[in-house]
Order: sequence, then C-alpha cells, then structure tokens
Amino acid sequence: MTSTDQEIHVAVEGQTVPLAFVRTIREHGDLVALREKVGDGWAETTFGEYGDQVARVAAGLASLGVGDGTRIVLMMRNIPRFHVIDMAAYFLGATPISIYNSSSPEQVAYLTGHCGATVAIVEDIGFLERFLSVRGDLPDLSHLVVLDDPDGRAGADVHTYASLLEHDPIDLEAAAAVTTPDHLATLIYTSGTTGPPKGVMLTHRNLAWTVESLRRTLELDSYLGKRIVSYLPMAHIAERMTSHYQQAWLGYEVTSCPDPGQIAAYAREVRPNVMFGVPRVWEKIHAGVVGALAADRAKAKQFDDAVEAAKPIVDAMAWDRATDEQRQTFAFLDEVAFKAVRELIGLDQLDIAITGAAPIPAELLAWFRAIGVPLAEIYGMSESSGPMTFAANKVKAGTVGPAIPGCEVKLAEEDNEIICRGGNVFQGYLNEPEKTAEALDDDGWLHSGDIGTVDEDGYFSIVDRKKELIVTAGGKNISPANLEAALKMIPMVGQACAIGDRRPFVSALVVLDPDTAPAWARSQGIEFDSLADLALDPAVKAEIDRGLAEVMAEFNNAERVKKLTILGEEWLPDSEELTPTSKLKRRGIHAKYADEIDSLYA
Repeated sequence: MTSTDQEIHVAVEGQTVPLAFVRTIREHGDLVALREKVGDGWAETTFGEYGDQVARVAAGLASLGVGDGTRIVLMMRNIPRFHVIDMAAYFLGATPISIYNSSSPEQVAYLTGHCGATVAIVEDIGFLERFLSVRGDLPDLSHLVVLDDPDGRAGADVHTYASLLEHDPIDLEAAAAVTTPDHLATLIYTSGTTGPPKGVMLTHRNLAWTVESLRRTLELDSYLGKRIVSYLPMAHIAERMTSHYQQAWLGYEVTSCPDPGQIAAYAREVRPNVMFGVPRVWEKIHAGVVGALAADRAKAKQFDDAVEAAKPIVDAMAWDRATDEQRQTFAFLDEVAFKAVRELIGLDQLDIAITGAAPIPAELLAWFRAIGVPLAEIYGMSESSGPMTFAANKVKAGTVGPAIPGCEVKLAEEDNEIICRGGNVFQGYLNEPEKTAEALDDDGWLHSGDIGTVDEDGYFSIVDRKKELIVTAGGKNISPANLEAALKMIPMVGQACAIGDRRPFVSALVVLDPDTAPAWARSQGIEFDSLADLALDPAVKAEIDRGLAEVMAEFNNAERVKKLTILGEEWLPDSEELTPTSKLKRRGIHAKYADEIDSLYA
C-alpha cells in the first residue's frame, strides 16, 4: 500500500497510546487481551479486566508521586504485569523505560541515573537487590516497587505490586487526555556494543505513526483477537512494538512467555497467528525439523526435494505469477509433506511471520516460505521506532523489502549508507546532542550505519555495517555479515563470526548447533558426551569443511573463508558473544577467543 508521510500523520492526528487503549477497551472489552501459563492451564485477562488493572495501578503510581514527565524504570521478564504497569504510566503522562534483565548493578545505576528515573519497578528480589546495591548512587530514585516477594524480604520501605492494586481506579477516559502526541513515550536504550548505551527518545506520535504504517503494510482484514506469543525482552523495540503498542491499537491477544527458551513449546500450544522472531529463533526451529528428519535419510531426502520444488512456486504465488499447475503442485506438496511439519511445530495458523533485528540467511528464509510459513524479513532500528523496510507478502529472499508506507528510504550518495525519513524517526538521544547530530542530519534523515543496495523494485539489501567491514591486509573490503550468513547454512553450524581485519585472509569461528550436530553425529555412529567432544571429532571437522567448500563457492577467492575453528560451546543471547537479540558482540568474541584466532594465522 502506497502512502505518504503526511497521509499517515493526518490519519493518526491526536492519537496516543492511552487514547488507543481506551478505544479498544470501549469497543472490544470482552476480547481476551493477556494470557499467561499458570500450572497446567492458562490465566486469561480481557481488555476490560486489563483496563481495570491499569486504572488501579495508575492510581497506585500517582500515590508515589508519578505524574507528568516522571520516568519509571521497569525490570521484569515477559509477563502480563509488564503490560499493565507500562500502560498505567501513560495515563499519568509518565515515561516507562524497560531495561534488560541481565543488566549488572553498574548498568542499572548508569541507566537509572541517565534517564533520571524516580521510581523503579522490578519483578523479584533478585532484581531488587541490584537496585538496592547501587541506591546510594541514585539520589533521584525515590521509590522501589517489587512484584513478587513471597517471603517478605524486601523491607518496609519497598512497595509491592499488591499495594498499587489496592487503590480506587482512576477514570481512564478522563486520564487519557493527560498525554499528548508529543509526550515522551519511552526510551529504548541501545545495546551499547560500541560505547555506553544511548537513550532513544520516542514520542507517542512516533508510535502512533509506526503502528499505522505497519497496519497498512500487513494488510490483514482484521487484527482483532490475532494470537501472538510475546517472549523477547520488552527493552527491545521489536517486541515492544509488536506485542504492546500494536495491541493497544489493533486488539491482539498476547500470550506472555517469560522464558525465551520455551518459545517452541508455547508456539505448539498457542498456535500463533502473528510471530516475530530474531533469526536465531528461526534457525533453532529449522534445526529441530532437520534434526528430526535426520534419523531417516530417505525421508529427509524426499523432504529436501519437496522444499526445492516448492521454492520457485512459492515465489511465483507471492508475486501473483503462479500457473494453475504450479498451485496444484504446491497444494500436493503441502498435503504430503509440509502441512504436518507446520502442525508439529505449531506454526500452522500463521498469517504473518517476521524475522528481524539481525540478518537471516536468504536460504533459510526461502526454506520457511517453501514449507508454507509466510516468513518475511523486516529491517529497522530503535531510532526508527522499529521498522524502515518490510513487505509481508511480496517477499524477495536476500532483501529486507521496500520502504514501509510513508517512510522515505534511500542510499546516501557518498557511501550507499541506508538513510530514512518519516514519522517513525526518533527525537534524538537523551542528553547527547552530539550523538544525535551524528545520527540525524539537518534535513531529518536518519543515518542507519548500514551499507546497502536497492533493486529496480525498490527492495533494499543490507551489505554490512559501515564500521564492521573487514579490510584485509591486501586492502580488500569484505562484508562479514554475508560470510556469516553463508556459514550458518552449513547444517551443523549454529553461530559464526568472520575474522580477517588487517589479516592476510579471512577465517572464521563457528559454533556447533546443539540440535543438528548431535543428531548428525548419532546418525554416523559417533560416540560423544558433549558438544566439546564433537568439536574435536575428525568426522565432524570433515563434514563442516565439506559444507564450507559448498557455501563459499558463491564468493570470490579474496572473500572466501580459508580456515575455521570449531567451538564446542553454545553462544547464548545476552552473553560475552551475543547481545540479548543474538547479534554478534565482535569485540567480546575477539577478546575471549584471541588465542584461537591467533592460531588460525600462526
């Protein structure tokens, strides 16, 4: 759908998160809004009940002095109470800020102090202790609230969530008028991989504009009651936009999954209609299917053949170019091969499937689309309120789609950096005018830091980060992201990091996939006790070397990975190696594996 920035501004004029929420309650109060697992069953909260909790918590927060301009720090897992608290803050004109649960006491002190929060709300005693340990460094922090304190360990000066709920509810209809479109809705703190985290300032106008643009992009007949599993940290703009802000406007049903490692199990139970996942989530799902099929080589070969046959058909159908014969062929393949797999992994009722936050291998995206999972890649950043480019239906694997409705996206003339302009672009970094000026020029263009290309249809592809290009000793500029995406298509590889800056050639560290590598080893009769054992096994090395030769064939000789080291320890989100959304922490990897890297060039 083609729309201009001004058209979307007109469509959302005067809208805010609380106004949208009140309207959804008024029109669809009986619909289920929030779900969470309790024992073997599910606890459900309708929009009407959600609104009542918001009204009471807002009154409780007001009793703590929360009002227009107050900043509140939230530290909790993905649970329904996050939605209640975050939403309640908006009805007081306040700004809620979610921070990653992995934040150390030092990081807690920095983030809380940097945003000037006067209230902090945490889920449990463990999180509370981090705040208590640095409270002396936070003179502006007036109140602490803990959600769960079954043993009463918090102390008398710490408030409880139950005490917030005890207040008489405020009038949401009246309170919604407190917040204006220009109010600061939230701060999204960057991951800080290249320095201290920066606070990305997003207004209610930014959020309303972005929700409307995405609504036009998704082109569903109705969004009411669509099921979503929410499992990523709420400190991340993608999760915040998908399951929180969009819900306020569109009426999604959100099931909270507090443990991201359980997303596969939750998907099988919830059967989501909409699903956002970082590439690693999709890689794990793919690995699970491949691993399950590995036990029967003949069956695995038949499935692979069906996938390859389906890929061009799915592309043709997406672009309305499929013949009747092709559609019949896909219907047959779906019935005999794909439908059962989608049902098995709980993705058989998806209307929309999205991958983002990091690059996904084109081959992997094509694989999911071939089996009937309508996966599409979205591109953006916190500074663009999430999305810049996306196509839900007319997908081209290897691209991140065209500009979302209303957003101008182009390549900078001097270096092909992707830049964008529109109502989704942030207001700047909190208290950092110099960093703001680096990212946002005088003409309103947001500079992404990503190098890209664009095709004749306006579909963008990401080549690499400006600051992450490998420059070999021979002066060759190489994209590590492209190499890493290729390496992760080797079945047994779960993660990869390309090495080669100022080196004579490109090498790589690869991490064994904890699902597919053991499955392959068992199929070969290899005995092992751990991934570390497999990393040292000659047969595993030979199989990965074979895969390396295959995936490197598409690159020229100067770009190819010449040597690699296999690591037998999994890289987990929010670690020395990965950010919470599974992006590589290159500096951390280079520091931790310095010896292994040096040995590649010995």
